[in-house]
Amino acid sequence: MKYTEIYDSTLRDGSQGEGISFSVSDKIKIVRALDEFGIDYIEAGNPGSNPKDLLFFEEMQKIKLTHAKLCAFGSTRRYNVETSEDANIKSLLSANTPVCAIFGKSWDLHVTEILKISLEDNLEIVFDTVSYLKGLGKEVVFDAEHFFDGYKNNPDYAVKVIDTAVRAGADCVCLCDTNGGMMPDKLGEITKAVCMTFPDTKIGIHCHDDCGCAVANSVTAVQNGASSVQGTFVGFGERCGNADLATIIANLALKCGYLVGGNINNLRQTSIFISEVSNVRLRNNKPYVGKSAFAHKGGMHIDGVMKLSRSFEHIDPELVGNHRKFLTSEVSGRGTILPKIQKFIPTIDKNSPEASKLLSVLKEREFYGYTYEAAEASFELLVKKQLGLWEPSFNVEFFKTNDDFPASDGSMQASAIVSLNVKGQTEITGAVGNGPVNALDIAMRRALCVFYPQISSMHLSDFKVRVIDMSSTTAAKIRVLIESTNGDESWTTIGVSNDVIEASFTALTDSFEYILSQKGE
Repeated sequence: MKYTEIYDSTLRDGSQGEGISFSVSDKIKIVRALDEFGIDYIEAGNPGSNPKDLLFFEEMQKIKLTHAKLCAFGSTRRYNVETSEDANIKSLLSANTPVCAIFGKSWDLHVTEILKISLEDNLEIVFDTVSYLKGLGKEVVFDAEHFFDGYKNNPDYAVKVIDTAVRAGADCVCLCDTNGGMMPDKLGEITKAVCMTFPDTKIGIHCHDDCGCAVANSVTAVQNGASSVQGTFVGFGERCGNADLATIIANLALKCGYLVGGNINNLRQTSIFISEVSNVRLRNNKPYVGKSAFAHKGGMHIDGVMKLSRSFEHIDPELVGNHRKFLTSEVSGRGTILPKIQKFIPTIDKNSPEASKLLSVLKEREFYGYTYEAAEASFELLVKKQLGLWEPSFNVEFFKTNDDFPASDGSMQASAIVSLNVKGQTEITGAVGNGPVNALDIAMRRALCVFYPQISSMHLSDFKVRVIDMSSTTAAKIRVLIESTNGDESWTTIGVSNDVIEASFTALTDSFEYILSQKGE
């Protein structure tokens, strides 16, 4: 099988994505994760662009990688400047990496209209820069910037740029769809032509996702002769992002029969880790690694998967470190909810009358607006209450909230009063918070901590509000999801009402009830 190198640019191209900002510590963590996964090349930054990247490369000289080659990124020398005297080249060399990636112009438009130099001058710049770095013993990757646009506009010149880099000694020439506007058929045709022209040169591909084709374009390039794929591990990058390496790796290995760098069994785990370090939420429906990638909701789909998984799954989710998930919904059958119920009530089977009763209740609740696929803590409470297996830790007698617009310090405060009956005693507490839900949370916590000290370690970690029926305008139903944690585990609860405060209070009450039922007193 043909081997395809994987070249990750998360720490350079990915850092140009909106909202992405890596600390030096973040970058080191991601390098370690990519190296452990088995990525071949890690393009980790541009030492000539900012002091933080310079510091990062200094720290990386103390760290030994087990598989990946670290790569510093920079531009070709400036016009009318000796390569050895160019400030960016000096910064690039200061990174002391075994591999240097150099980008140069291959679209004649950029040469004449952006650099404002002659086409021959640009060729001389490319040759001088690549040959200089090769003379210093560096492995050199030449990124032909805007190659495909350049090829469509002036194919002879675009190929001449590639030829110049090859003659100068470039180890790999990467064809870049910098604007992200290529379609797979044309990109494949051009890539094939380049690979045939330079059969002894390693050809890489670098795609952006402005047309939503970065993954398809990258796979197509490999199928047409490219042997190195650049991208970012979870796809983020400038504008619409870079080619998503996690998806590309899985496609090449599992669909196209290529050998690729990386332990594909750790694909999901590595994607989650990099997303968390980057402070980016991994998209639920992301192919292969998203938590919904193998989530089944329709009753017929679930029945099919349980009988023969490949009838509704294109691969075994465990191949990429993921797992299948059966969602609880109004379109589910007993086969869907039974495994969920058996997690905490193992005695129920598909023939139990309780299973039919629970399915009926569930559908009624979801018709009202509840959805339990993302609120499994509330689902467990609902099941136990319906089966008479629930012993409440407290009962709510009443609650009341007031808003103050504004408070004396200019903030928007709210107050709450809650009356709870706990173990036969009435506890009435009040609190002021940053909004009514926060005030209710504080008030309930004060009352419950007297009897259940473990509540003090619990706090809300996420709060989502969604309007269910927007056509009803201000009378619309509101769905609230609250995620809570105590540091050891997290759980999600739900509330639905025409009143956002009532919906929030329902979800909040479930969050306290759930953790008390798990931990006891």
